[in-house]
Amino acid sequence: MKLNLDIACPSKPEWVAAVMDDFDSFLQDHADCERKASATAMSFVAKYPDRLEIIPELIEIGVEELEHFQMVYKVMEKRGVQLAHSIAGDPYIKSLMRLQHGDVMKRFMDRLLIASVVETRGAERFKMVAQAQTDEELAKFYKMLWISEAKHGHVYVKMALNYFPEKEVYDRLKYWVKMEGEILDSVEVRPALH
Repeated sequence: MKLNLDIACPSKPEWVAAVMDDFDSFLQDHADCERKASATAMSFVAKYPDRLEIIPELIEIGVEELEHFQMVYKVMEKRGVQLAHSIAGDPYIKSLMRLQHGDVMKRFMDRLLIASVVETRGAERFKMVAQAQTDEELAKFYKMLWISEAKHGHVYVKMALNYFPEKEVYDRLKYWVKMEGEILDSVEVRPALH
């Protein structure tokens, strides 16, 4: 059984060009995204403490994302780049969140599937960064991240399958993959993960 779907459309080459042109800004945004990814996993634990089947994996993801934040911070330190003073709003994430279902249970499934799609996009983009890197150490670092993010994309779908029928999960996932592609196509290209 496949636990996630491929993304609907690939990221534009202009995106990776923008990242490579202003890699320090990308690092600041990347660090923020890792913090937010950790917070997202832990918010599921806080909001759904009765979902015992998924709590251990959510904690694992939360810790792993925080470790990624620490790794990105070390890269930033080495380059003399400070963390951003505030976490900017992410138009891509905001657009996805606006489309969540109103029903409480369906919203739970939507949140899991949005996390899956976001992690899958992150994997695709980290792969692009790894391939564009001329610095061997950074190329290796982003390859490791791309593999990790791809795994997280699978885990969130697996979590949804604990609580919802397979057909319902995959039908809704198709919707999210389609919407994510449309949203990505509409947001401004910038040196940021999304």
